[in-house]
Amino acid sequence: MQLTTDNCGLVAALKAIEGKWKPDILCELGKAARRFGRLRHSIPAISEKMLAQQLRELEADGLVERTVYPETPAKVVYSLTDRGAALNVAAAALCRWGEAAGQGAKPSPAGVEAMAGLTSRDEFVAGVTLGTP
Repeated sequence: MQLTTDNCGLVAALKAIEGKWKPDILCELGKAARRFGRLRHSIPAISEKMLAQQLRELEADGLVERTVYPETPAKVVYSLTDRGAALNVAAAALCRWGEAAGQGAKPSPAGVEAMAGLTSRDEFVAGVTLGTP
């Protein structure tokens, strides 16, 4: 089977986090569910308009869930869906790779597995096949 960008999982994952602030938002929501104001304060450089837009896109992609509580004043909480949490786990491996690459190190194959938090290539393949992080 010819692998194209139309059916490449990496391309799909990168499209899901496309945008300057989505990785930051996913990281914050990976720590705990947050209200809009708390998210805004934890990412100081983002504007309210951009935060709202990025949250809507993440919600439309099924990565973030928006829960509205019937209170006065209205309480809205954002949290990761199972898909969003799985994406955060996958992104963590990319973060470890980026940190090592940023230090100029050229890791060995065993080092790459260690950076990804895996003990072996078989464990990685099993996780991908089973859909487990």
